[in-house]
Amino acid sequence: MIDLVAFIPRAIQQGIPLMLGSTGETITEKSGNLNLGIPGVMYVGGISGVIGAFFYEQSCKGGSLNPFLAIAIPLVCSLIGSLLMGLLYCFLTVTLRANQNVTGLAMTTFGVGFGNFFGGSLIKISGLDVPSIALSKTSEYFSKSLPFAGSAGWFGKIFLSYGFLAYVAVLLCLLTAFVLKHTRIGLHLRAVGENPATADAVGINVTKYKYVSTCIGCMIAGLGGLYYVMDYACGIWSNNAFGDRGWLAIALVIFTIWKPDVGILASILFGGLYILYLYIPTGMDHMELKELYKMLPYIVTMVVLVITSMRNKRENQPPASLGTNYFREDR
Repeated sequence: MIDLVAFIPRAIQQGIPLMLGSTGETITEKSGNLNLGIPGVMYVGGISGVIGAFFYEQSCKGGSLNPFLAIAIPLVCSLIGSLLMGLLYCFLTVTLRANQNVTGLAMTTFGVGFGNFFGGSLIKISGLDVPSIALSKTSEYFSKSLPFAGSAGWFGKIFLSYGFLAYVAVLLCLLTAFVLKHTRIGLHLRAVGENPATADAVGINVTKYKYVSTCIGCMIAGLGGLYYVMDYACGIWSNNAFGDRGWLAIALVIFTIWKPDVGILASILFGGLYILYLYIPTGMDHMELKELYKMLPYIVTMVVLVITSMRNKRENQPPASLGTNYFREDR
């Protein structure tokens, strides 16, 4: 039997980077931009935060960190790094009208290479014999749970034992869902994603909405990379440690049928499926079964994709212009 009190918190922690990545990608895709560079954006967001935290810890060597700066510096660095990735993507696909699929894949490759290069450089600067960087002092502030979590029993372990970025992720999902459904900005954004020519004809600035939504989406996704390093991984950066979480975040967008509020529970489900193999005893004679368990998130996504395609409801379909560049002169 699985110990749910131990399993659920780990599933939630595993799901928070996916939640942030999928929320950011949902905002981006609502504008019609298909950003397959989310894995690279999350990687850049993570390493940018690590760079800021590393040099701040080095400057305070032998002394205590200022709690505000220990959080603010990595947070701002992560947001700036992922923002620059968003601007690069928009410049290539919106301004220069490059192919969105190719640009996204190139940005993923670039982001991973960028992170590995600077991660390796920091490891050399630190002079450590292990291929990783430990930012435990900074991680303490990011992973610090609510003060009364320990005295609340199972309820505290399941709902209150997370760092502040976990609760920020949930709030961002709810806020994004509200903006998309109930505000004029959300209506304009959905109009741009569905039919940019019509949106342009009624006076909506298509370029502005694509730039702003994509950059905000990248910044939110970058926070997913920062959370993984500073909270889930306890401040330890290792090259190529992210795995396929960025791709899972993109798959989660399809799974939630482009609804950020649904992404809260869906990301926890994905997080649980991602680590389920660690909690199911298989024995030495069935080690290959663990590899099959790792496929569960992708299998579930394909099943949902088939079901939603068969139902063919418009509200369950992606934005009509998703992945298509807008040529204003063709209007």
